[in-house]
Amino acid sequence: MSIGATWAGTHTFGAEGLVEAATIDEVREAVASTAGPIRALGTRHSFNDLADTTGTLVTVTGIDPDPVLDEAARTVTVGAGTRYGILAGWLEGRGWALHNMGSLPHISVGGAVATGTHGSGVTNGCLSDAVAALAYVDASGGLRTARRGDPGFEGLVVGLGAYGIVVRLTLDIQPSYRVRQDVYRDLPWGVLLDDLPAVMGAGYSVSAFTMWAEDTVQQVWRKTRIGVGDAPEASWLGARFERAEEAGLVGVDPSNLTVKGGLEGPWLERLPHFRLDSTPSNGDEIQTEYFVALADGADALRSVRALADDIAPHLLITELRTVAADELWLSGAYERDTLAIHFTWRNQPEAVAGLTPRIEAALEPFGARPHWGKVHTMTADAVAAVTPRLADARAQFEALDPAGRFANAHLRRLGVR
Repeated sequence: MSIGATWAGTHTFGAEGLVEAATIDEVREAVASTAGPIRALGTRHSFNDLADTTGTLVTVTGIDPDPVLDEAARTVTVGAGTRYGILAGWLEGRGWALHNMGSLPHISVGGAVATGTHGSGVTNGCLSDAVAALAYVDASGGLRTARRGDPGFEGLVVGLGAYGIVVRLTLDIQPSYRVRQDVYRDLPWGVLLDDLPAVMGAGYSVSAFTMWAEDTVQQVWRKTRIGVGDAPEASWLGARFERAEEAGLVGVDPSNLTVKGGLEGPWLERLPHFRLDSTPSNGDEIQTEYFVALADGADALRSVRALADDIAPHLLITELRTVAADELWLSGAYERDTLAIHFTWRNQPEAVAGLTPRIEAALEPFGARPHWGKVHTMTADAVAAVTPRLADARAQFEALDPAGRFANAHLRRLGVR
């Protein structure tokens, strides 16, 4: 049976079978009736073999989202296979919002949460930080619930599919809000490096885009939640304002992007970079991402810039974002405010395989952590050295799944199982 590949084609699944569950009971039956390895499969937005298995894959994307709003608790409970953009539209229609979104609204809630995926904003936690509870199918096919405050809960949220199949999540929400998105071009590198926290904190959510070898940072996207309706600044820190029709990314159809040019709109139409009804990102690409402490961010960027001439020919774009510290054991932002350094590479596997170890060596002094769902070459020892609660997470996974049904080669290679 051919299961296909990840979204960008960077990994072809080797699982023997695929169960396309339409209900939670079907997930439970799949786990209970099979004896071998089994893993959850979401919207296939990982770039490595994290979601794969030698046994059976179970996708939960076909289960009814069945969102349940609890206005008193300020939460929504929804199916794990639901795309963020679908949930966002449902919430907006009822006057509610999420604290943040990733650049792609196409990703599933469960997959994004399990890998510590994030948006941007110096005061915004990763998407996983909004999880108040989760329901998962355990190794026997039983349905369990874990809630914020339960012992070990912080080790289950960014869980990498390592202990069960998450089927529903409860997320914190807040009243709906509006956002303005301004784009500035050619910010001097010196301005960014001299006060990185100030630049990245100049809006509710800020992203900087670079090709590394340029004298200036190509673009900065400021998504401003407050002061809606104010006219955008014609220049900012030496960078010039771009009109909506100018702003875009190289190799990306501008009609796929959310509205810019200082035009206000609902949070769900500004916080993501791409529209839900569009083609996300470039598609023919490889992605890599590392997390360093924001306090070390400027020095980390200087270190990577030393490789700029080698990086640039193989790069589509680098995006810099920030993530507020959290307490989730396997989060890239665990206990430190974080700078995320993201590389969207041309689909050149050999070149990327040669560059990633060099970038990792440049970032090693800063305790860089990898994004779990993206391509990297860090060893188990290197991952353990920068993941303080890895041993605790592994012990919990082993206790919940002693037979290793939810383990796979990827998790074993990194020492997570």
